[in-house]
Amino acid sequence: MLKWIVLALVLLPLVALALAVRPVLARLPRLRRAAVALQRRAAEAESLRVAAESLQERAEGLQERLDTTERRLTLIRAKRGG
Repeated sequence: MLKWIVLALVLLPLVALALAVRPVLARLPRLRRAAVALQRRAAEAESLRVAAESLQERAEGLQERLDTTERRLTLIRAKRGG
């Protein structure tokens, strides 16, 4: 009788643990795919960030050129007008 009680006290928690872990183990492939997709999106976001920084630098350079051109145009107009 004592063997059955000890056996029940050991086996029932193990069965409960197995039943609780089973759904998690069944989801592991989906979780792995989701993790890979997130890593891919993170890499895409990083490349987009680099591209955005490059475009920002180009825009700043073009703005400087535009400012220089406007100053030159103002000087040319001042010389022609005077």
